Amino acid sequence: MAIVNLCLAAVTGAAHAGDEAPIRMVAFGDSLTAGYMLAPSEAFPVQLAEALKAKGVAVEMANAGVSGDTTAAGLERFDWAIPEGTEAVVLELGANDALRGIDPDETRKNLDAILAKLGERKIAVLLAGMAAPKNWGREYEAKFSTIYTDLSAKHGALLYPFFLEGVALDAKLNLQDGLHPTAAGVGVIVQGILPKVEELIGRVRERRATISKS
Repeated sequence: MAIVNLCLAAVTGAAHAGDEAPIRMVAFGDSLTAGYMLAPSEAFPVQLAEALKAKGVAVEMANAGVSGDTTAAGLERFDWAIPEGTEAVVLELGANDALRGIDPDETRKNLDAILAKLGERKIAVLLAGMAAPKNWGREYEAKFSTIYTDLSAKHGALLYPFFLEGVALDAKLNLQDGLHPTAAGVGVIVQGILPKVEELIGRVRERRATISKS
C-alpha cells in the first residue's frame, strides 16, 4: 500500500482558511479508494482533496486504499493504515466482500470492529455504503443492504449510502471491467459525497473547539 500525503493550502480569504491547522484525513478503502488503473492524481483521495481545497479547506489527505481488500483485510491493517493524529476517516470497504459472496454477518462484524476502533480514538467517520450484486440472491442482498445503515447508527458515524451513486452501471463512467470508475467517474463520486465530507469536517472542527476549551 502506498499512502500519499497531500498538503493543500486553503484558498485565500475562504472561511476557516489561514486560522486553523490542516485537517488530517484518511481515505481508507479498497481499489475504489486506491484508484485502480488511474493516475495517482485521478484517485478518489486526490480529487476529494482538490474539491475541498476549492472550498477553502486545508487538508492533509492520506490514500490508504488497497486494491482487493475485504473488510477482514482492512481490519487486519487498521493499526498501521490509520496513523496517529488522524482526525477524520472516509471508510469505504465491503465491495469485495459482496463480489466474493462473503457472509454479510462477517462483513458486518469486521466493519463493526473497525468503527469501534475509530471511535476509541475519537476519529470522526464517514461510512460509505456499498450494494451487493444481485447474483447472490435476494436473501443475501437483503442482509447486506442493512449493514451500513445499522452500523452508522450504532457508532454515530455519518453515512453516504452508496459510494458509487451516479456511477455504477454507467459505461461512460467506468473502466472496461464495469466495476471501477474512470477519472471522470471518480469526479462524479466526489461531487456526490462532498456535502457529507463537509459535515465530517464540521465534526472535526467541533471536536477541536471542545479540546481548545478544556
